[in-house]
Amino acid sequence: MKKVSFVIPCYRSAKTLPGVVDEINRKMKSMDQYEYEIILVNDCSPDDTLGVIRGLCGEYPFVKGIDFARNFGQHSALMAGLRHSDGDYVVCLDDDGQTPADEADKLLDKLEEGYDAVYAKYEHKKHSLFRNFGSRVNERMARILLEKPKELYVSSYFAVKRFVVEDMIRYENSYPYVIGLVLRSTGRIANVYVNHREREIGSSGYTLKKLIGLWLNGFTAFSVKPLRMATGLGALSAMVGFFYGIYVIIRRMVRPDVPMGFSSTMAALVFFGGMIMLMLGLIGEYIGRIYISLNNSPQYVIREKINL
Repeated sequence: MKKVSFVIPCYRSAKTLPGVVDEINRKMKSMDQYEYEIILVNDCSPDDTLGVIRGLCGEYPFVKGIDFARNFGQHSALMAGLRHSDGDYVVCLDDDGQTPADEADKLLDKLEEGYDAVYAKYEHKKHSLFRNFGSRVNERMARILLEKPKELYVSSYFAVKRFVVEDMIRYENSYPYVIGLVLRSTGRIANVYVNHREREIGSSGYTLKKLIGLWLNGFTAFSVKPLRMATGLGALSAMVGFFYGIYVIIRRMVRPDVPMGFSSTMAALVFFGGMIMLMLGLIGEYIGRIYISLNNSPQYVIREKINL
């Protein structure tokens, strides 16, 4: 009998988590070809999420809990759950009830067809405008920088086979980005349509700061394309400056009475100075993350394990 591990990062979900766990239980009881476990990772939530996890672990022996010592973010929580899972299939979903746990069978059936990873796709997303904007930026970034297939939709609700998990957890650097880890592990990835629900309680834990941090993780940890783009932009700027210099010299020779433009010179200096600072900042971001990784900064620190 195959085993399914459900991994759920938890943050401010004291009111929604019991419903998600109950929904998984009801669904999996109707799928007796699988045994299952549920791993709940508390990302140092400020509410009583840990207390709820303790209660669920006490009520169900197959529910397991992990408590972080501080907030490390959703992707670090996913990595902790993946490392403590042992299922043949691993399903990752949200703690707010918006991702329908009772449709996990659609993802599992697709894995049974031979795919290595399956992402849920929503016909009508119920996120806020800000969250939808962040998802679109993340989608475009993954396509350009991580070479994600254009037709593939990625989301926080996905399922992967065991060998993909084993490859993902080999990654020990300080800035995990789960989408990049899946894309580098396999190309046999599919989508299935599921419903996306309205958020009934609370609001998304993603702020602008967290979204920017997530995007930085994506392109600094798994792609050197930003550096290549910077090189190309620098070369283009150098060419423009070179030809503009020739133009100025020729214009001066043809019409020596035309005064040289102070404003245009300052505009060029400001533009190229800004571009140089931007590229240096990008290079500094890469170097800083290399430095932090070399210092063995952890992906997460676990304070407590329950039923593990």
